[in-house]
Amino acid sequence: MKIVFFGTPQFAVPTLEALLKSNSFEVAAVVTQPDKRRGRGNELSPSPIKAIALSHEIPVLQPKSIKKDVEGLEYLRSLNADAFVVVAYGQILSQEILDMPRLGCVNVHGSILPKYRGAAPIQWCLYHGEAETGITTMLMDAGMDTGAMLLIAKIAIAPFDNAHDLAVRLSTIGADLLVETLLKFPEITPIPQDNEQATYAPLIKKPDYELDWSRSAIELHNQIRGFYPNCNTQFRGTGLKVMQTIPLEGEFLNEFEELRALKLPTGTPGEVVEIVKNWGAVIQTGSGALLLKEVQLAGKRAQSGWDFANGMRITIGEKL
Repeated sequence: MKIVFFGTPQFAVPTLEALLKSNSFEVAAVVTQPDKRRGRGNELSPSPIKAIALSHEIPVLQPKSIKKDVEGLEYLRSLNADAFVVVAYGQILSQEILDMPRLGCVNVHGSILPKYRGAAPIQWCLYHGEAETGITTMLMDAGMDTGAMLLIAKIAIAPFDNAHDLAVRLSTIGADLLVETLLKFPEITPIPQDNEQATYAPLIKKPDYELDWSRSAIELHNQIRGFYPNCNTQFRGTGLKVMQTIPLEGEFLNEFEELRALKLPTGTPGEVVEIVKNWGAVIQTGSGALLLKEVQLAGKRAQSGWDFANGMRITIGEKL
């Protein structure tokens, strides 16, 4: 089966590698986003998918707009591909492109559709405290993740999974499911999505990272792990990223026997109400308390909550 692969970030790498390892597929070309400037040197750097493609001597297309790249479109048409595989590519495909391959365009999406259509399904799934997520393969149409579903694989979400951890797991599952989808393609009956059950996962914007301590401990915990590692607050007038937390209640304490015995005073939202030795500062929220397990002061390296509390000599009553 002749494949053209569309993808850009690390999340797409396991799927491309799975196609390359299988004798059932020929990856004729790769389409990925243009190189971006990264790092302190601000040097142009290829996407993870481009790096894989180059290492296998596969032709690479990097148009700023695939819909408007006349030469690129003509090249894609000339390949006479059986299927286009799309994994976190980062551009919307036109109907002209969707109609090119013989079998259609198959997308690997990081949610159980029709929930969490859009650009950031893994992050918003965690933000909303879901207990389960998965991968859906679907036939693409002109809508935003609205195409008919092919196969679904589901996994449970643990209370302390963050967006990075979950993306790594789902990327591997997605690779396996995509290969299975293509191999079983003639036997699969596409299932239309129920649009009335759809939810959306839009691009994450800067305000989404800001922590509001009047929210509950569980809501803040889900925001922090969902938008890991970028959620932020202020401490002593300096920016502070909060990267890992423990809500001091319910199932979150199952593996922390030492913390279950704590008897905490109450305070106002954002106030330090306790310093737990070897653990760190406990913050009062709008409902419940949240222990800071890992943080990063602006301009500094990430550190444990205890190192932060100890090194900064944090005192009860200070506020974030």
